[in-house]
Amino acid sequence: MAVVIAGERSGVGKTTVTLALLAALSRRYPKQVQSFKVGPDYIDPMFHQFVTGRACRNLDPVLTSEAYVAECFQQHCQTADYALVEGVMGLFDGVTGKDDWASTAHVARLLGLPIVLVVNCSSTSRSIAAIVHGYTTFDPRLTFAGVVLNRVGSDRHLELLHDALAPLNLPILGVLRRQDQITIPDRHLGLIPTAELPQLNTVVDHLAHLGETCFHWETLLPLLSSCFPPPLPLFPSSPLPLTPPRLAIARDRAFSFYYADNLDLLRSTGFELVEWSPLDDRSLPENIQGLYLGGGFPEVFAAALSDNQTVRNAVKAAIAAGMPTYAECGGLMYLCDRIVDFEAKAYPMVGILPTTAQMGKRLTLGYRQAIAQRSTPLVTAGECLWGHEFHRSSLEAQPDQPLFAMQNYEGTLHQTEGWQRFRVHASYLHLHFGGNPKLVQRWLQQCQQYGATPF
Repeated sequence: MAVVIAGERSGVGKTTVTLALLAALSRRYPKQVQSFKVGPDYIDPMFHQFVTGRACRNLDPVLTSEAYVAECFQQHCQTADYALVEGVMGLFDGVTGKDDWASTAHVARLLGLPIVLVVNCSSTSRSIAAIVHGYTTFDPRLTFAGVVLNRVGSDRHLELLHDALAPLNLPILGVLRRQDQITIPDRHLGLIPTAELPQLNTVVDHLAHLGETCFHWETLLPLLSSCFPPPLPLFPSSPLPLTPPRLAIARDRAFSFYYADNLDLLRSTGFELVEWSPLDDRSLPENIQGLYLGGGFPEVFAAALSDNQTVRNAVKAAIAAGMPTYAECGGLMYLCDRIVDFEAKAYPMVGILPTTAQMGKRLTLGYRQAIAQRSTPLVTAGECLWGHEFHRSSLEAQPDQPLFAMQNYEGTLHQTEGWQRFRVHASYLHLHFGGNPKLVQRWLQQCQQYGATPF
């Protein structure tokens, strides 16, 4: 069994509740707690991993499939004693308003898990019963383990809430008072990643204390116990190359957006992953056959990235020599001629893509269905796949022959996007390889060819 931590809406404190539970559990059972996150988010899973010591896994039926979500969940529960799923947005908020596809409720039904509903009790008393009653009866296919009352103001306030909820016969599994000791700073794309927060251990200590003292563990602990039948392997085995190609993965404070499953699939397909830092290293790793430049916050570290001219030149030379390269969102920005930050300061970048990445106020956000217009080391022309966009930058110039023709989930927005130059696949689109394992096989073949062919 496991539970899903769901919010009645965004901002009610489900991430705080999730991290408090994970912190308290992990103090008792180090590295035995497996967490999951519904949706395409990168940053919340970083906090999960920081607390538990285990990689958090994304559960997203749009980027992958319903079957993959179920297999991923069961696979990673096998090596854990306890499991917990953090939801996304409000419980029933899916990709459209017409149904709850890809919502927390959808994933809870798919996995057959009970829900712990986090409610914001600020500025309400008896009305809380109407809110909880509505959520727990809206979809009779769902089961609810109980509620967590967040932002409770006083003992009298708690008494009123108890009285209001008593007729619903739904357990109150936790009570969190209004407090300001736990604050995780954010910026333009959400929380600031863990690598940039030197005070995070202190925050986790507060979270663990919150978790240990504010929840009904006698009821919760049996619900969190992980016991599931073994599923089929996520990635069916295939012959591994005799000499694994070495794939250089940019991973530091500027580039940190990677799905754990993507890295697993790269390894299981036959890549040797070699991490390096465009911020701090002065050269590329030796004997590499491919480059993976993930997303992140290159705009925040643009000055330092630009100052490291030796590495910028090395990346440009490797790509110009034909090295298969995958650049995603922040990685795409790094390959541009320059990045212009929020203060309108311009910083030279690698210069493989003849355009400028300009930061702005507008947030581009949402799932995209993309049809490849050109072949790259990962995709072939005509191939259709799903991805996710999440950025506040735009490119001043677009390619004459863009990589993708894209539309949003509802089919109401149509656009072209992405670059293919040399042997580069560069796009704002974030991809989950679990839904597209053939992309990794194709990339492996391209890197093997590069390693065997002089350029």
